[in-house]
Amino acid sequence: MEKSHFYEFVNRMILPLFTGSYVAGETESSSRDLEVALGKGNSVLLKPNKSDEYRLILKRGQPFKSFEVNLIKTILEEISLLTEAGLENTVYLQKLQNTIIEKALIDSITSDIASETIIGIISSLDRWATRTYEGANVSMGIFVNLSNIVDDSKQVNYSDIMNSDFFVRITDGISSFVEFDRKGSLIGYTNLKNPKSAPTVSPYIFDRVARSCNDKRVGIVLTVRGDILIFYARQLMFAKRNGKWCVYSHDEIIRLLYNNVSYTAKQIRRAIYNTALDCSFGYMGACIIYLNKDKTKEALKLINIADIISETHFEEKKQMELAEASKLYNMSNTLQFDENTTFEEYLTKFNCVKAKSIRNIIAGKKLYELDRKLLENLVGIDGATVIDFDGTIIAVGAILKIEAGSLGGGRLAATKSMARYGVGIKVSQDGIMQGFSADKHGKVKLIFNVG
Repeated sequence: MEKSHFYEFVNRMILPLFTGSYVAGETESSSRDLEVALGKGNSVLLKPNKSDEYRLILKRGQPFKSFEVNLIKTILEEISLLTEAGLENTVYLQKLQNTIIEKALIDSITSDIASETIIGIISSLDRWATRTYEGANVSMGIFVNLSNIVDDSKQVNYSDIMNSDFFVRITDGISSFVEFDRKGSLIGYTNLKNPKSAPTVSPYIFDRVARSCNDKRVGIVLTVRGDILIFYARQLMFAKRNGKWCVYSHDEIIRLLYNNVSYTAKQIRRAIYNTALDCSFGYMGACIIYLNKDKTKEALKLINIADIISETHFEEKKQMELAEASKLYNMSNTLQFDENTTFEEYLTKFNCVKAKSIRNIIAGKKLYELDRKLLENLVGIDGATVIDFDGTIIAVGAILKIEAGSLGGGRLAATKSMARYGVGIKVSQDGIMQGFSADKHGKVKLIFNVG
């Protein structure tokens, strides 16, 4: 593969799989070097052919895991074979490349006959993703047991039943699943009433699924929106959304939310990421802002005082507005509160029902202390959820003052405007999560795009 084509392939097919990764240049190489190898400083070195005299440097903040290195290696091996075939039809070539990505993803967690079984099941779910049953979209749940093998005399294969209409009614992909062995033979039915408690990284709605998937069991879910999710090692590993596969590099996204603030920072970042993940797979829009420690006062300028639910931040905002109103050029002072107005008095006087209700529901708890389902519902309220550096929720459903000339829809514009003061996450209703933050020059940049 020519160097220019390899650069294009890596940017189009490899980088989107690994959140936060980028091409950091290239280094000299010889025929003694491996096509794919770990490099220095959280990097991976890769080249298309053994004989190439260069290797691209892929970098990101987190170290690449062994399964990710193996995934890149598998993709390049398959692409090399495809290149040797000399196909010239661009559309057909890209379809084959997408198929290679799918195979490589599954091969990275299992191999041999189990991989073939999972790919076959995904193919069947792909067909159901575009069909309806009795006028409704279809959802399904499949487990593949990587260690158990069914007696051949009782064999019923997934290919015999998954395309049949009756199979649609047996599972829902949330609490009910059908399990096959690694050869694709039917084992039985599983109801996820109360799976063993274990730490997971997964959308809240699929937490029981993730808990049921250890290193001996793979979970495959077709959602009513047509997405296909892969669970393994108690986490959401991959998802096919809008026809494209993505790898969920959970630790890398949590790292990208980093703020050097306090001992609770990682706990806060994990709660923020989990909430964004929940909204993404709840197919609800969201705007989440996580402020830097030294940027709270600047951010408060863009928040309406009536949307604030934290007493401390209300007092700070009140002082800012009183100071602004006292300036000479502000002769027409329209403020209807003064220095002595308390937070509760303000909420009652101006009938701030939303702020008062949410304040009572949260009951003074920090973000990471709240129930996960409650957080998903709060963040789904139209407007922005603003979180201070220590996990204090400043506002929920806040309508922000957007700078003139902002591009994109209201939610995107609000996220980018507030990202100057920390990290902004925008979740769209089709499930895409985008993170924004300002660089050292104050320019807001995209730091991750998942889904």
